[in-house]
Amino acid sequence: MAKMEQPVFGLPSGLELRPWCLSDADVLVAASQDPAIRQWNRLLVETPEDARQRIERIHERWRTEMSAIWAIARPGDEAVGLIGWGDIDLIGGSAEIVYWILPAARGGGVVVEATKRLSEWALNDLGLHRLRLCHSVANPASCRVADKAGYSLEGTMRSALLHADGWHDEHLHALVQGDI
Repeated sequence: MAKMEQPVFGLPSGLELRPWCLSDADVLVAASQDPAIRQWNRLLVETPEDARQRIERIHERWRTEMSAIWAIARPGDEAVGLIGWGDIDLIGGSAEIVYWILPAARGGGVVVEATKRLSEWALNDLGLHRLRLCHSVANPASCRVADKAGYSLEGTMRSALLHADGWHDEHLHALVQGDI
């Protein structure tokens, strides 16, 4: 990853997955204020400067092969969401997908499209073997994303992630080499 440019991927909906730009800083601030995004994600971005620093960290984490994060956007337009791989282990062959989408883009299957596309890339191009999708059991929308993107439910991890309202059990879904 460190030796390659982060690719841009088209989606069937006409949206694309592209690297985050510093000009997307206001989108991160807005996302940080959305109640649903705040409920299910650890996105604490208070100012445009905080957002620009986070975008710089996104690019640095690509270069250090720790994560691969894309903006979901219309070509030439600002981001409407975030998706990508965290906790990348190139030697062990695994990663965990993370995502959020702004309210105006919800409900159209965009996150499912993006999850499928990035899963294909991670398995076929990056050479990973196992991909994880974890979410609070209280978040049925993410459970639907996992199911529609072909991830198998493997079980429930008890008290696995601390959210603003306390510890949540999480569903563990996975996709492995050969599933798609």
